[in-house]
Amino acid sequence: MSVKTSTNPYTGELIASYSTHSDLELTSILETAHSRFNSWRKTSYTERKELMLKLAKELESNKNEYAITITREMGKPINQSLAEIAKCAWLCRYYAEEAEAHLADQFVETDADSSYVTYEPLGIVLAVMPWNYPFWQVFRFAVPALMAGNVGLLKHASNVFGCALNIEKAFLDAGFPEGCFTTLLIGNSKVESILSDSRVKAVTLTGSKPAGSKVASVAGSLVKKSVLELGGNNALIVFPDCDLPATVDTCVNARFQNTGQSCIAGKRLLVHQDISEVFIEKLIQKVETLQTGNPEDEATFIGPMAREDLAVELEQQLRETIDAGATLLLGGNREGALFEPTLVNNVTPAMRMFNEETFGPALAITSFSSLEEAIALSNNSAFGLGVSIFTSDINAVRPYLSEFEEGAVFINELVKSDPRLPFGGIKDSGYGRELGKQGILEFVNCKTVYIKA
Repeated sequence: MSVKTSTNPYTGELIASYSTHSDLELTSILETAHSRFNSWRKTSYTERKELMLKLAKELESNKNEYAITITREMGKPINQSLAEIAKCAWLCRYYAEEAEAHLADQFVETDADSSYVTYEPLGIVLAVMPWNYPFWQVFRFAVPALMAGNVGLLKHASNVFGCALNIEKAFLDAGFPEGCFTTLLIGNSKVESILSDSRVKAVTLTGSKPAGSKVASVAGSLVKKSVLELGGNNALIVFPDCDLPATVDTCVNARFQNTGQSCIAGKRLLVHQDISEVFIEKLIQKVETLQTGNPEDEATFIGPMAREDLAVELEQQLRETIDAGATLLLGGNREGALFEPTLVNNVTPAMRMFNEETFGPALAITSFSSLEEAIALSNNSAFGLGVSIFTSDINAVRPYLSEFEEGAVFINELVKSDPRLPFGGIKDSGYGRELGKQGILEFVNCKTVYIKA
């Protein structure tokens, strides 16, 4: 047993200290979850739907309490924290209404008198989740998993243990039976032993490539299903015929929301050379209007980064990129965990801010001269999570969409997750999908039934 602390990244004040679960407590939690699965899997979709709709109402009724915990633990501006809670409620309602149809038996015509595919829950699913969207990341795993008849265990990032406990509280207050969803107060060192327990049937992780690789290696050695949602280095590709004001607004939101701490943020701005000068001028003007500071202030758009060491790492990436020949256009200064919104031009593929994920409020800008060059620059990345393309001539780019090595292509919009659509990446961005029908099918047994009279 050890102690984990949660610290406000804006004030530096200690929020709370948490004693981690002992081995004896973990044994009890696993047994409770396993026992609950044996009964939960037999509940009807009607029962699950009723509870999920109650959970949506619980989130909305206590949104202020949940949102302020997000803001204080990891620095997200309060309006964005409230939006995160609202999105979780939307997710609950989506799967409450759609899960039964997503998991309906699929009849297939064969030589049998009857043959079909049925979808059955696996059991306990372990989730290893990050701090940047402390509610949303968890809910997009937990809601479909529970609607499919599984139960969930959460190992959250230690700096957002308050959020983790609030999520468990929300499930219980909505009426979910004990053991359906449980927060584990553990460090990273305990993940392997939990995953190795025979009652845990699968794991999902959102986080870094090293963390994902380690968990996937353990899961693979145990022949257990895993889903990985890892980093991203998304490109924002701007063509001369774009709607310039709308594109500037979208690009700013894509890069700087959540203080730039998002795997699907647009991190590399690829702008056509014919409009690069005017576009960058408008971009600077827009970014200069972003209010930074106290995340509890409703007017704040950029708060502190979640931890000072993360800001230091971003600062180092920036300095090395400038030393390599890039041009600092705006920002670049750091004070503790506060990092100014930053724009860097003339970034080449040889520079750190082009080929590494930058997890904070800094945007790398590169120009291109043709569609083919834009595709090559976009694909020049170890990651493959998503790309945004801005143009008024959709028919001109549509034939090339298959050439983008990404899990998602968004045209005239930032890359975002939507409960109705599958979400995930390829290459170093991971594998498997969350959300949509594809997401709920990740943690089920796809069983063939063949009947011959």
